[in-house]
Amino acid sequence: MKKYILALDQGTSSSRAIVFNHSGDICSVAQKEFTQHFPRPGWVEHDAEEIWASQCSVMLEALERLGSNGSDVAAIGITNQRETTIVWDAATGKPICNAIVWQDRRTSTYCDSLRQQGLTEEIRKKTGLIIDAYFSGTKIRWILDNIPGARDRAEKGELRFGTVDSWLTWNLTGGKVHITDVSNASRTMLFNIHTLQWDEELLRLLDIPLSMMPKVCSSSEIYGQTALQGLQEQITIAGIAGDQQAALFGQMCTTPGSVKNTYGTGCFLLMNTGDTPILSKNNLLTTIAWKIGDSVKYALEGSIFVAGSVVQWLRDGLGIIKSSSEVEALASSVADNGGVYFVPSLTGMGAPYWDQYAKGGIHGITRGTTAAHIARAALEGIAFQTMDIVCAMEKDASVPLSELKVDGGASRNNLMMQFQADILGTTVVRPKVVETTAKGASYLAGLATGFWTSLEDIRQQWQADRIFKPEATQEEISRLKAGWQDAIRRTVNSDYE
Repeated sequence: MKKYILALDQGTSSSRAIVFNHSGDICSVAQKEFTQHFPRPGWVEHDAEEIWASQCSVMLEALERLGSNGSDVAAIGITNQRETTIVWDAATGKPICNAIVWQDRRTSTYCDSLRQQGLTEEIRKKTGLIIDAYFSGTKIRWILDNIPGARDRAEKGELRFGTVDSWLTWNLTGGKVHITDVSNASRTMLFNIHTLQWDEELLRLLDIPLSMMPKVCSSSEIYGQTALQGLQEQITIAGIAGDQQAALFGQMCTTPGSVKNTYGTGCFLLMNTGDTPILSKNNLLTTIAWKIGDSVKYALEGSIFVAGSVVQWLRDGLGIIKSSSEVEALASSVADNGGVYFVPSLTGMGAPYWDQYAKGGIHGITRGTTAAHIARAALEGIAFQTMDIVCAMEKDASVPLSELKVDGGASRNNLMMQFQADILGTTVVRPKVVETTAKGASYLAGLATGFWTSLEDIRQQWQADRIFKPEATQEEISRLKAGWQDAIRRTVNSDYE
């Protein structure tokens, strides 16, 4: 009897494996951090082989803790950091260079040249995306142009490209399966979200051979079987979604207008827009949420590049905390931000400003400013950025936000969640299981294999842990918003108002 679903949650700073039972409860967890490489200012890389090694080891560890050899696991669901770009040798399976991470800004100048060619609207209409170094397409081109021999090998059909989901699936199946799903494909700037095909014009524009690209599948179907020495039994791989789309599904935001925000390394706010892609007029992204069977769902997305990673910077860069968990207590030790505003654009600024050259700014520092004020301003900066995206989303969708479902590690921070409710003027709801990214991947895999029979079967599992309601006065909120808008003007070079 199949008792479990195994979710592989490959994130920006760590790899995790979580085993869920039929009730959606977590039965086993294993997690491992891996190395972040910063070879030059603005460059961020990962060792793709370390990603695979860490993900494989935590998968085996989570099963071992459960006493499972894989025979009682119905399926594996994969969710992953998106846009991160890996190119490998089709014959050996070896990467030809480090993975270029979604945060990396090395292709910013090339993105400028695409805009100067007047391609912004064409690319937006086809892909739903804004031209930015964030996405995979320009990263692939950079690898082909800068790694010796890469372009020649690609044109001979010897190289494969994949986002992290493709890389994991390739390795899990022993190199037999080279695929991605529609949600990850929609983040490459090479995929037409209307035709659901790789766009040949965009591939030609970026000079990328079609032979490199993975086959695009739905988010919930059987892709193949594991072929690993460490597993005594083969396990079916049956669900794939980019981390933010997986979290949207895990939060059961399955009806148009429902919204979630994930507070991870970055911050990602998604609104389900149903069967129709809404092209944003307010600098948001249009993306594919998921595809189940023949049904494709779309979403509006606002991407914040720096959220939880600003807390890592307080720890590793400034040294004002020893562990990330200390930030809430430090920030709570002062009554307010003391007039300090922290715009955490440490790797450029995402939605709705899209200033890829922005640098972080801490404004309002006086002789009375303490480490606690800076810590509080850092947390508030995450919430303020979310507020800016909510405002843009409400304009695009023409509906006010009724509630915000939250998840991700930083959503456990009660101080920040209360501030988020205050600054939005709306209810913030945190679920009992904040690991909604992994849960979404498990649900997609479970639906494909009959482990769960329907969305209704799953929807009943969702439970709230805590509901945060606005408490601040309107006067206080107006003052805080004015301070933030002033800090943005001093930091970001953008036309967005």
